[in-house]
Amino acid sequence: MSNIMKKNALLIVCLMLTAALCGNKAGAQAVPDSTVKKIDAIFSKWDQPNSPGCVVGVVRNDSLIFTKGYGLANLEYSIRNTPETIWYMASISKQFTAYSIVLLARQGKLSLDDDFRKYLPWFPDLHERITIRQLLNHTSGIRDISQFAPIAGITQQDVLTQAEVIKILKRQRGLNFKPGTQFIYGNSDYVLLAEIVQAVSGQTFRRFTDSAIFKPLGMNNTHFHDDYTEIVKNRADSYDAKDSSHFANSILNFSYYGSTGLLTNARDMAKWVMNFYRPIVGDANDIAQMAVKAKLNNGTEIGYGLGVEIDKYYDWTQLAHGGSHAGYLNYIRIIPEAKIGVFIFSNRSDLGVGSPNDQVINLFLRGKPASAAGNQTVKIDSTQAVIKEPGALKKYLGDYLTEVGDHARLAMSNGKLLFKIGVSNQAVGLFGEGASLLVRARRDTFVVINSPSTKFLFRVSPEKDTTITMISPYEVIRLKKYGKSPGGDAALQKYVGSYYSLEADCRYTIKLMDHHLILTHSKYDDSKLTLKGDDHLFTDYWWMKHLLVDFDKANNITGFEVNYGWVRHLKFNKIK
Repeated sequence: MSNIMKKNALLIVCLMLTAALCGNKAGAQAVPDSTVKKIDAIFSKWDQPNSPGCVVGVVRNDSLIFTKGYGLANLEYSIRNTPETIWYMASISKQFTAYSIVLLARQGKLSLDDDFRKYLPWFPDLHERITIRQLLNHTSGIRDISQFAPIAGITQQDVLTQAEVIKILKRQRGLNFKPGTQFIYGNSDYVLLAEIVQAVSGQTFRRFTDSAIFKPLGMNNTHFHDDYTEIVKNRADSYDAKDSSHFANSILNFSYYGSTGLLTNARDMAKWVMNFYRPIVGDANDIAQMAVKAKLNNGTEIGYGLGVEIDKYYDWTQLAHGGSHAGYLNYIRIIPEAKIGVFIFSNRSDLGVGSPNDQVINLFLRGKPASAAGNQTVKIDSTQAVIKEPGALKKYLGDYLTEVGDHARLAMSNGKLLFKIGVSNQAVGLFGEGASLLVRARRDTFVVINSPSTKFLFRVSPEKDTTITMISPYEVIRLKKYGKSPGGDAALQKYVGSYYSLEADCRYTIKLMDHHLILTHSKYDDSKLTLKGDDHLFTDYWWMKHLLVDFDKANNITGFEVNYGWVRHLKFNKIK
């Protein structure tokens, strides 16, 4: 070998070693050192020798201009997070599932306005037409599997597979709401979308996304994880923070896909970001479909498109989404007009990723000033807020509950009427911050003083129920005033019994112990029940925090409904 060849070979080796040593430093370095130091400062709290952390990526134009890992991917072996670390994306997976549907529609193999049961005839006929678009927009009314599973007794220690999710969905006997009338985020819709992709394409979901999206984009370290026993090199583990310096393993028990299940790294995700403004897979029209806000049946627009949330950042339109499960917390935002995207993937449950994302993108994006038209709000003179006849409103003052168990309060203070939803169960009149000031529009109709489009209708029904109907441009919330709860063992005894759900195929029991109602299940610790009025029960279980008690005409208890979060009207019948 000649001296020149030896020198060239040595140079190549040196360059390779340098690249390897710098693998966890900022990416394609068009980023000033001063900016890198500012980013390092943002994440210094989590860049500790015995702490999980995150990876950050900044994409601008056609490059990943910055990427760096902070903290550890694995605490037991002290393995650091790097741009090559593989992350569980949780709900960021949804935009890839949505795009798979868009690509199949582009090929003419389906229409977004088809009834989804055309492709999945095994799903129960619930006597409502549900379109693929409504699945994409979370307006289908189908109950959420991630909340439904623990209701059915599937714990964090159980592995929930795609096959088991399908079995649960086959047992659905009702909907949260009539399709197209509300928006409730959930995971079942996107599991069904993945099943549609498989049915239409004739391929597994993993194989379809690999051939249609990942390989064409060069995302060679990305896949939908459909086998929870499969070993994945360089994967970050996830952790719960016990305190600032002590952590515990956080078990990932989801092994289904479509709504979740994507594994990827920072360098691959950058290629996906660029596809939003420089499409290689699909075209500009396909991308534009993703960014169209959904509309309810009444024409109300909601801020969700196809697998992405659509919002404003300053006066830019951003497409964003979070993803969280176990100890994984992720957030991605893309601003196609500015050709920029920022993402943060974290493996510790207490690392809030939204605010750091703001701080990072602000270093690279000079926000356009918000347009005057977009910030104009019609306001009402605050002198109108003094109630001239407060006595007429006395019957409406007090504590209220929504159908799904949210507390609200209506009270008078210094002659003005205040309303707050989401209050704690304290004495009437104790609000804290965030109460809305109401002014009269008509006799029993009030509006929020700084948001007149939100109206409150006060009524007393023929059954003597005192109600408030809160109407905003986005939703209608009905609230019912509740009075004194039944007391004494004799009054509480009627709630005692076993309750069974055919849809969830499980049983809960209510017992009376030491003058308190207790909810029990064979797989969970007992939960004390709190009774509000005579028909609202509150538990310590996050998956069924609120139970709405059902009575027959003779005032006998016939069962209860789980009415909370992403699961509504799930019936449990009293069987003894």
